[in-house]
Amino acid sequence: MKKLLFNPKYYSILILLYTSICCSQISNDSPIPENSRQMILVLTDSITSTVGNLIYFERQSDKSTWIQIRNTIPVVIGRNGLGWGRGLNSIDSSKLPMKTEGDGRSPAGVFELSSAFGYARAEEMKGLKIPYIPITEMLECIDDSKSSYYNLIILRNEIEEVDWQSSEKMSFADIWYEQGVIIDQNTDPIIKGAGSCIFLHNWSLPNETTAGCTEMEPVNMKEIIYWLDSSANPVLVQLTKQLYNEYQETWELPQKYKSN
Repeated sequence: MKKLLFNPKYYSILILLYTSICCSQISNDSPIPENSRQMILVLTDSITSTVGNLIYFERQSDKSTWIQIRNTIPVVIGRNGLGWGRGLNSIDSSKLPMKTEGDGRSPAGVFELSSAFGYARAEEMKGLKIPYIPITEMLECIDDSKSSYYNLIILRNEIEEVDWQSSEKMSFADIWYEQGVIIDQNTDPIIKGAGSCIFLHNWSLPNETTAGCTEMEPVNMKEIIYWLDSSANPVLVQLTKQLYNEYQETWELPQKYKSN
């Protein structure tokens, strides 16, 4: 019998016994859940830009104003820029191409942030307010779109029948997966070929690009991991500046932000 271990969407629900999280409710035309009180915003200059800025915000309630927490953080994204991911927002394919497996694009849109992960043992992550997945030699993220485990993080030794030809062996990712956060892209439902294994995580160099993740300096990644709080239902909003301006009002995005 197959044993599903770490679906980024559903695993977090099972282990959040210490919190009370209401079901996401969409306010008007905004894909931002009403109970979301933390937002990470990533903006790029264009569809093909491979660098951007990350800003994070808090609010007291869905009626409150988003408050910027700190100045912008530089990030790098996919080698081919942005494409629409599959998250909480509706998609206008005339504005961006759709993200697909192996396209080198980071997902644009609105996404829940379900869990953190890293090489440290769980007991070493004191003070964390988000579920944490410790990376071991058995932990893999399946990027083979033909696999029944596609876009799942699994423990290989718990799987009776391996049906994938490729995967990300997360313990062999050097500094990149030393710490990170799972982006719930293409998780509900999982659509074969729509992109897999998308994270926020460390960079090794500020001039590199990724296969689809969003990277930053390790000190900034650590700060974000300890800031995130599952009870605040955190989300990632990743857009070009042009799309941000277009959706700012209807998506009820922060009206102002400081760029430096």
